[in-house]
Amino acid sequence: MTGYYDLVLGLIPVALLGFTGALTVAGLNLTTAVPIAASVPVALMGHAMFVNGPTDEPAPSTNTNVGPVNAD
Repeated sequence: MTGYYDLVLGLIPVALLGFTGALTVAGLNLTTAVPIAASVPVALMGHAMFVNGPTDEPAPSTNTNVGPVNAD
């Protein structure tokens, strides 16, 4: 199952290459387009680290085959 962090890791190179290409087509030099486009992946990483950061809580269990507890 693809999670949030998997999507962020996939979007980093896509955003860098996509925005660099778009800015280059728009008329900026490559040496100008790359640093400007790099702000998008940096923002993605910042969001993943600080806004929606990982937690130490364990993942919820999906095991529903737990029987009743015998107190004897």
